[in-house]
Amino acid sequence: MNEFSVRTAQRSQFVEITAEVQRIVTASRIQQGLCHVYVPHTTAGITINENADPDVVHDMMAALDKIVPWESRDYRHGEGNSAAHIKASMMGSSVRVFVAQGKLQFGTWQGIFLCEFDGPRTRKVWVEIVPRE
Repeated sequence: MNEFSVRTAQRSQFVEITAEVQRIVTASRIQQGLCHVYVPHTTAGITINENADPDVVHDMMAALDKIVPWESRDYRHGEGNSAAHIKASMMGSSVRVFVAQGKLQFGTWQGIFLCEFDGPRTRKVWVEIVPRE
């Protein structure tokens, strides 16, 4: 397993990590297989989405804030970050991407994003490359 860290600067932030994950794939020298990317945190998630237009990330964060507001009288969690836990669960903690000819395989404009919901913090990202047999 490989690990790298991402330092976030805001409470809610999407950080593209595609290039770092590709560096790990390249270093593995695996030509065909799967790349698993996992975030071991309960208030951060991971997703694949458009990386060409930053307005997409803005719109996703705005929609998540509407669906799950930061404060609610219904929340009980004592740390005050219930919204971060909910949003992280909505995004998920892992993604898988095919590897072909040593490259991550994406559709047009796709990239991998670490989704911060309780920052700023330093987050771990774990990457495992599984060769095709």
